Amino acid sequence: MFGLRLDPIAFSLGSISVHWYGIILGTAALVGLLLAVQEGKRFGLSPDFFMDLLLFGVPSAIIGARIYFVAFQWNEYKSHLLDVFKIWNGGIAIYGALIGAFACGIIYFRIKGYSFWRIADICAPSLIAGQMIGRWGNFVNQEAYGGPVKESFLRDTLHLPDWIVNQMNVEGVFHHPTFLYESLWNLAGLVIFLVLRRRPFLRAGELLFAYFIWYSLGRFYVEGIRTDSLAFIGADWAASLMNAIWSPMKAFGFEQGYLDPTYGNIRVSQLLAVLLIIVSIAMIIIRRRTGAASERYNDPIINYKTGMPAGVEDKKRSTPSDDTTIEHGTGDSR
Repeated sequence: MFGLRLDPIAFSLGSISVHWYGIILGTAALVGLLLAVQEGKRFGLSPDFFMDLLLFGVPSAIIGARIYFVAFQWNEYKSHLLDVFKIWNGGIAIYGALIGAFACGIIYFRIKGYSFWRIADICAPSLIAGQMIGRWGNFVNQEAYGGPVKESFLRDTLHLPDWIVNQMNVEGVFHHPTFLYESLWNLAGLVIFLVLRRRPFLRAGELLFAYFIWYSLGRFYVEGIRTDSLAFIGADWAASLMNAIWSPMKAFGFEQGYLDPTYGNIRVSQLLAVLLIIVSIAMIIIRRRTGAASERYNDPIINYKTGMPAGVEDKKRSTPSDDTTIEHGTGDSR
């Protein structure tokens, strides 16, 4: 027993154990929903629209996250197939969750008749808020941490409270609280997005690309500190490039987390982060130059199936038309 580790089980109902991991992920989804619902009201989108999106999106994200993780760890799961379903023990990948969520979103928005870019923009702050909260699930499970550090670094340099320091004590060794680094980075991103979406220069789709850029930038540098990165063996020049981009972190006293060279020399999340940043910047430039981003974030959202702004059709359905109004008279004496 090392330190005062938090119990990953919040409470039990008979033989059913409720894990903090699930509670935290549920809270993350709820906060994301509330943010989207509140912003959606500005454009006439009903809360039900986002609640249905959540009902489809969360399972899609969890499935995508788990498939992504298991695919890169298949050698560990192929002999224990039932462990594939034990997500309460951790082992989900954010990028896999994004793939699952966006695949679901594309289909859902098309069915509803709305532009993917317009709705995805509204959901961008929800995504980063959800990730900000969700990282605390890693904290409770003592996973996704960084390389070893001295206890004094956590207490005296970072000035962390005891309950975080104790949880970073894994089998007698203290580690970088990478969950905290990423959570704080996402918190800063959330504030930026909430301000940015009120700026008149913002075009449709650009808040989503800002999310990709901001999240990927932070994830690239935090990922380099971790010791459990999904990785693969790639070209030496690519590995050297990743290390060179990460090297400024050394000036702040950080060292890269250990990565077994026989397992891989390129961290998957770092490579994806770089590609997402490049693609997102390129998309912003291309869409502006080609006129594909003619709509602004604050423009009304049009349902391309009805040709009406969001919310107008619902109002028309709830308001009786003139020809259905019943007139009550005294009768005709003729």
